[in-house]
Amino acid sequence: MQAAAQRRLSQGKLRELLALGAASLACVLLLAAGVAAGGIPHFSLTGLEPLAIVGFIGAAVLLVGALLTLTVVRAKREEQRAITEADGLKRNLAAADSIIRSEPQILLFWEQGQPLRVAAFTLHDIPGLPDTPEKFLRFGQWLEPTSAASLKPAIDALFSTGQPFGLIVRTIAGGHVEAEGRTAGGKAILRFRDVTGHREEVARILAQHHRLAREVRASRSLLDALAIPVWLRAKDGRLTWVNNAYVRAVEARSRVEVQERQIELLEQRQRRTAERALARGEGYRGRIPLIVGGERRVHDVTMLPFEDATAAAAIDVMALEKPAGEPAVGYYDRSLDRVATAVAVFNAQQQLVFFNEAYRKLWQLDEEWLKSRPTEGAVLDRLREHGRLPQVVNYAEWRSKILSAYGEGTAEDDTWLLPDGRTLQVLAEKRSDGGLTYLFVDETERLALERDYNALIGVQRETLDSLKEGVAVFGTDGRLKLFNSSLAEIWQMSPRALKEEPHIDAFIRQAREYFDDVTTWTVIGRAVTSFNEQREEFGGQFVRPDGSFIDYVVMPLPDGATLMTFADVTDSKRAQRALEERNEALIAADRMKNAFISHVSYELRTPLTNIIGFSDLLSNPHIGVLNEKQAEYLGDISASSKTLLAIIDDILTLATMDAGTMELKQSVIDVPAVIDAAILGVREAAQRARLSVHIAVADDATHLVADEARLRQILYNLLSNAVGFSKPGGKIGITARRDGGTIEFAIADNGIGIPKDEQARVFDRFESRTMGSGHRGAGLGLSIVKSLVELHGGSVSLDSEPGRGTRVTVRLPVDGRPAKAPARPALPQEGPEGQISAGGSRA
Repeated sequence: MQAAAQRRLSQGKLRELLALGAASLACVLLLAAGVAAGGIPHFSLTGLEPLAIVGFIGAAVLLVGALLTLTVVRAKREEQRAITEADGLKRNLAAADSIIRSEPQILLFWEQGQPLRVAAFTLHDIPGLPDTPEKFLRFGQWLEPTSAASLKPAIDALFSTGQPFGLIVRTIAGGHVEAEGRTAGGKAILRFRDVTGHREEVARILAQHHRLAREVRASRSLLDALAIPVWLRAKDGRLTWVNNAYVRAVEARSRVEVQERQIELLEQRQRRTAERALARGEGYRGRIPLIVGGERRVHDVTMLPFEDATAAAAIDVMALEKPAGEPAVGYYDRSLDRVATAVAVFNAQQQLVFFNEAYRKLWQLDEEWLKSRPTEGAVLDRLREHGRLPQVVNYAEWRSKILSAYGEGTAEDDTWLLPDGRTLQVLAEKRSDGGLTYLFVDETERLALERDYNALIGVQRETLDSLKEGVAVFGTDGRLKLFNSSLAEIWQMSPRALKEEPHIDAFIRQAREYFDDVTTWTVIGRAVTSFNEQREEFGGQFVRPDGSFIDYVVMPLPDGATLMTFADVTDSKRAQRALEERNEALIAADRMKNAFISHVSYELRTPLTNIIGFSDLLSNPHIGVLNEKQAEYLGDISASSKTLLAIIDDILTLATMDAGTMELKQSVIDVPAVIDAAILGVREAAQRARLSVHIAVADDATHLVADEARLRQILYNLLSNAVGFSKPGGKIGITARRDGGTIEFAIADNGIGIPKDEQARVFDRFESRTMGSGHRGAGLGLSIVKSLVELHGGSVSLDSEPGRGTRVTVRLPVDGRPAKAPARPALPQEGPEGQISAGGSRA
């Protein structure tokens, strides 16, 4: 407060002094101006000039002094304010410095035109971090190469464009540092601090990621450098990565094309075999033939599953590589001794330095002499002495020509016709040391096989040309390799054009003139040309616009080729249509027959029922007494009517089953009661023939689930047959026993029996034979028995011997089986005499 008052007092005095000086100066000036203008009479400047000058100077001094005093005051005030602000800035700077130094970090400051300065260096205890600012600024010396490579462009971008960044870098010793760059007011600040907490975990993960990525890149670079195909497959079976050797093997343009088109090296069947092993969690190893670069070669294929992927490689077992440091021949001498081709190696001095066992056997020369390293000329001379060389007009000239291949000469292949009839192909190859390597290939067998092969090909071609089916074989290059004349006829193509081996695309373009189905032809074309197509057999039928039908089959061959066959089945199709139309007509006729039989049978039942009713009524004594003759006639009428009614009922039963409308009314039935009811129907006939009926029902076979009426009909028909074909005074037995889940009914008689050749037909319809018994029915009884038994889910069998009787066995399930009669699956067959035979029995 006192200082402020002093400042205000000084300012007041200063203002008074300035006012006084200004007033004095103004008076002097006014006086001088008045005198000069003559405005003041009797006043001369002559005596006043010194005085005026002195007054002017005094006023000026006062004014200048006031101004200086004011300037000084103001300067002191500004100085005081600057001191105050400086003190505040010092305090703020001290606080900021304390804050900066309180956190372990390294701060770098940069501004345009100035070098990079270290503002703080309090970060320590990080492995690999320099201990001085000078060493710290040399990033490339203490950072890992990858970290230094990522930090440098980030700093350059910060300094040039102000682009901020944040990185986690790794020291050579394995420590992690967080680097951050920001800009503020045209200046750049770099901060490096320790990575802790989750940031340290992120840094560790990033370092591990970079290491794994580096290892993956290194592994893939190594795999790309290998000469064997290597590929990776995902869990869904898709190719995710292949090496350059794989791309070359499948003849693709790039790895991208392989992955986009999923071009497979293995065929479909080979992949399935491998997938079965991989599905069991096992690796797959197998030696299989593969088409690599258009050539079929044997490879050892290895597939190993890991997590959700599969790694695979294929090694060409046919490619031999000579180990480093081994002699050119010495490494293979044991192997060459096992081959059938004769091999001989001569050095630049024309000396024999190697030969295999096949060479010695070929020329039948002494092994010790050959090991003495004779010259090639000596070998030729000795062979000529033994008469084992080809017969030539001028031996000396021929020998000189062979020996001229050494040195600057040229080795040429030749064919030798030996005196013993063998043919040798002589292959000569110059060696790097000036010598020669000879291969003597015995072509005798090959030429003989070639002649036989050509003969077989001729026979094959003649055979193919005699076929009605068109045959075409397309090679792995998609071109036609083999065809027959039927192929040209079916597709109306020129045999001359087909002999030029057209491509499958050209073949399809011409064939589409007669059948233009783009989808079908595309599938066929891909089967021939695509590597990733499923190489499986398929076929179909062309329906051409001219009404012809062509069946085709496409079949892959083991050597990678594709076989196609085309068969003109137009005639058979027309015959098939005619048969189908005839079958439909027969089905309609059969339905009409069944409807007619059913209708007639129902129409016949009404008058028969009346006849039987009136016959029974006339036989009643209450109506009137009949004489003996009338009673006999009435009995015949009643018996014949009942027989006819039974036949009609049988026909209706069969018609119902044929129509598939018969349903069983199953229930738990009493077996002895059903047997008694069936016997009741044949008792009168049995008594007339003096037959005895024996019944035997096991204790565990007294009940079963079945249709009681139909079971009674089954037993009645069997008993009727047994009574009809038994001799007077004979015996009939009916038994019932349980066998597992079935009840077995057996009806046996000791009658005349059935011949062996007729037993297979007894269950057919309308099959009736008297066999000397005088019994003859409509031939429907056993047929109905078989149908009803099968409707119950059972079976029926027959065992008979002429003169000793017949035994029919029926087996029915104990628990029954709900069933409905199936419609007849087949039409009646035409018999040898042109009659329709629908089956029969001996009933």
